[in-house]
Amino acid sequence: MKLLVADDSGLYRTMLKAMMEAQGYEVVLASNGYEAQHIIEGDDPPRLAILDWFMPGIGGIELCEIIRARKQDYIYTILLSVADQTSDVLKGFELGADDYLCKPFKESELRARVAVGERIIRSRDALLESREALEFEASHDPLLRLWNRSSIIDLLGTELGRAKRLKTTLSIFFVDLDHFKEVNDTYGHLAGDDVLRSATGKMSSAVREYDHVGRFGGDEFLVVLPNCTAEAAWEVAERVREHIGADPIVVPPMLVKITASIGLSEWCPGQEISDLLYRADVALYRAKQNGRNCVEIENISDASSGATSPN
Repeated sequence: MKLLVADDSGLYRTMLKAMMEAQGYEVVLASNGYEAQHIIEGDDPPRLAILDWFMPGIGGIELCEIIRARKQDYIYTILLSVADQTSDVLKGFELGADDYLCKPFKESELRARVAVGERIIRSRDALLESREALEFEASHDPLLRLWNRSSIIDLLGTELGRAKRLKTTLSIFFVDLDHFKEVNDTYGHLAGDDVLRSATGKMSSAVREYDHVGRFGGDEFLVVLPNCTAEAAWEVAERVREHIGADPIVVPPMLVKITASIGLSEWCPGQEISDLLYRADVALYRAKQNGRNCVEIENISDASSGATSPN
């Protein structure tokens, strides 16, 4: 774990560096507050910091404020000072210090306090990882690791709000795997799961980096395309269709051919989520009626007719 030692005393810097490296830490040194600030705000900041209270320019107290104002990973700070007044100690804690030691200090005590700081950092990281894992599980489909239905709808709501606010375009399309029930009935549900995973992998690789792909239910998926006209969305949808149907999916010991039907709609001012979803669903139904393995667009001005291209 990286540890910052910031002290204007060369003697203390040398002593603390040797002491902390003997404990297994990667030590970086700063001889004043400005150097320390540069390290703290760098691309790879330390997770622990031993800061001298009084330094030229920026002191340990100011550095504590800078550290607490950051949005990145938590840095555990220990202030060192020759002062031993209660008011100074309280001020240090109020401004963000985690611990406080007076110079001269006992080496064993500093080692112990740094070790406590490391345990706190590691425990905090573990809690954050657990929380992120729980949030991921709550928002993603457990089989396909895509956004689940509620999350993709929430993302659509967010993108619709942005499109309204910024007056930009927004399109969506439904993807339905053709005759997927026959795959399950013929090869079994485990093979069906393999087909779903492979098809969604192809789908995710075919959309734009900033598009959102979610499992809407069963073998049906919803793709949300921010800042995208129907014409541009049609090109993405065609790419998705081609990727899915290009090569058979390997499900040992057989090869399974799968295609997809796609229904697309572009948001028009005045419409809400339900309108956009309904029109995409109508287009998807028409794609199935027209022989499947195609892309259909539902335009608000031409709701009764379909086309396999935006032209």
